[in-house]
Amino acid sequence: MNIQVEEVITLQVPASAEYIDLVRLTLYGLAVKIGFSYEEIEDMKVAVSEACNNAVLYAYGDLSTGEAAPVPQPAPRIEVRFIKKNDALSIIVKDDGRSFDASAAAARAKPVDGKSIDELQAGGLGLFLMQALMDDVEVNSETGTEVVLTKRLVKSGEL
Repeated sequence: MNIQVEEVITLQVPASAEYIDLVRLTLYGLAVKIGFSYEEIEDMKVAVSEACNNAVLYAYGDLSTGEAAPVPQPAPRIEVRFIKKNDALSIIVKDDGRSFDASAAAARAKPVDGKSIDELQAGGLGLFLMQALMDDVEVNSETGTEVVLTKRLVKSGEL
């Protein structure tokens, strides 16, 4: 009988690029304890960085304008939950800013065949990168955006 045990580690950081390293360091420490390989950890660090960067850049808009808000607002934050399971690690990156419609963005995406680097538009590839690096990616956009990244742990004898 294999009972699924879950442990949850929650981290809240300001929605600022300078705090994404804290998320990556927490991920690294936890992933090493679980037994992920160096390559798997690097993939997860890139994916979680993309999810956090999207929250910083798009959820709350440009926070550097310095314009005073008409009503005092709580400082924008990103909540990251690491859910450690027997056979996987899920990372949930949640913001309470503007929602992101992942299915509409995927529908607007176009192939980049035949384009030079100068013709490519920046941005929009983060979701595809996350999907390429993780085993499962879900995007929930009801209040704010929640990105659920999951990487399964493959033991050396299971390949």
